[in-house]
Amino acid sequence: MKALAARRHDRRAPVVLLLLALLLTGGLYAVFAPAPAGATPEQAAATATTDDIAAGKALFQANCATCHGPTASGTDVAPSLIGVGAAAVDFQVGTGRMPMQANGPQAPAKPVQFNDEQIAQLAAYVASLGTGPAIPSAEQVDPALGDPANGMALFRTNCAMCHNAVGAGGALSGGKFAPNLWETTPTHLYEAMLTGPQSMPVFNDAIITPDEKRDIIAFIDQQGGAAPGGLDLGSLGPVSEGLWAWVVGIGLLIALAVWGGAKSS
Repeated sequence: MKALAARRHDRRAPVVLLLLALLLTGGLYAVFAPAPAGATPEQAAATATTDDIAAGKALFQANCATCHGPTASGTDVAPSLIGVGAAAVDFQVGTGRMPMQANGPQAPAKPVQFNDEQIAQLAAYVASLGTGPAIPSAEQVDPALGDPANGMALFRTNCAMCHNAVGAGGALSGGKFAPNLWETTPTHLYEAMLTGPQSMPVFNDAIITPDEKRDIIAFIDQQGGAAPGGLDLGSLGPVSEGLWAWVVGIGLLIALAVWGGAKSS
């Protein structure tokens, strides 16, 4: 008994207990944490034919390999695409951001270079290379099934600091910018949240659930640049409104004061 008590009071006992607690916590997290939304190469192969993957590989070699490498493993000028999943390809190519016209701080949206079938083939090929987020279903992105009120709260907590309170976009540092979201399709909005393109953080399903993503899409769908009345001043919120009040309002008051002084003299 005395030997057992001595071992319990050993100076190394707290360290051992801490390590055991960390192992237990890690094990519990691995068991109960929500699985990320993604498709394994086997799942990708089940939803895309071998002909689709082969056609996508040919398109990749002709249009993407120069920057991303012949095996999509990346180069000095472009990242690896292994594991990015079909959703990232569908967003980047489907919005015209890729292929990129020129190196710069950010790839802007531009006219799409491929048709829907070719985009699906490219996505199938990249998805076959490694596990990554899958393209969302029509139900997942349907604004009619979302809650705009909850979406507004989520958007203003997670997105408004870059995209503006109503999704009108805004400038970022280093020549980058958060784009206007009103013309972005619901599918591309979902994919952007899922994959985190450009300077955008990744909002995986553990951070914003699929239903919450749909709520955000429903909120953005109701914006669309509609102004409740009067000048919208670019829908940029209190910054542009305050600038208008200071420059125009105070400017007029100064002009009136100068005019009044000139008249009295």
